[in-house]
Amino acid sequence: MILGAHESIAGGPSKAFGRAREHGAEALQIFVKNARGWKAKPLDPSEVAAFRAEARSTGLPVMAHASYLINLAAPAGSELREKSLDAFVDELDRCEALGIPGLVIHPGSCADHDEGIELIAEAIDAALARVPGQVQVWLENTAGQGTAIAADFRELGRIFAASGTKERLGVCFDTCHAFAAGYDLTNEAGYASTFASLEEAIGGLQRVRGFHLNDCKKPLGCRVDRHEEIGDGAMGLLPFRLLLGDERFTGAIGVLETPEPERYPENLRKLRALV
Repeated sequence: MILGAHESIAGGPSKAFGRAREHGAEALQIFVKNARGWKAKPLDPSEVAAFRAEARSTGLPVMAHASYLINLAAPAGSELREKSLDAFVDELDRCEALGIPGLVIHPGSCADHDEGIELIAEAIDAALARVPGQVQVWLENTAGQGTAIAADFRELGRIFAASGTKERLGVCFDTCHAFAAGYDLTNEAGYASTFASLEEAIGGLQRVRGFHLNDCKKPLGCRVDRHEEIGDGAMGLLPFRLLLGDERFTGAIGVLETPEPERYPENLRKLRALV
């Protein structure tokens, strides 16, 4: 696995590469705009050129994460759905301009999961129709907090099945979210069972394009999304040892989203020591 971290884009997305190098990262994840707002000014062409130049010179793989405001399961005809779809399209456009291959997104929240899954698939298809190109949508498994969809891997599979753009879909596996959703990664049998379940649900582990590497503050099955530093939470180090030794994911990007970015170098050293 290629290990990295989620890096700040303060001063422009191209600045994230320098931060990644300072942290000892071999890959990175970024937001492509301010994640707290619906809209942002267009990317400056000079910044796009600088980003692409940094990507070439450093050779560091990049993935992006969509704004947490976006809810692709928002009700049809609602203002939230319109804003979510427009923001999603904008972020896909930004990824395409920057040459980022995948945009990670939490699928969405809806009290009626059956309806929500259809709404998510419709939104993905509509957005990708508006953004022709190579950028893919990488759906992230969730902790299941509130009405969040896709804590159960089978719901990820149902989104794939309902989508007409499967060739541009992938999965980003979050370790904390899986544990919080009740998938026990803390022993070899549980690890094997977890990925067997994921493989069956989504039609093959080749769909897994990236990983979020986070320990969990809360116990197994808590359904609470609270990340913790590597080895300091309820999961411990064994899940990460098993994951980093899993040859099926050798070429995947794995990024830290742990609470304290200043501890990224420490966490990366911990992870590398497990290989």
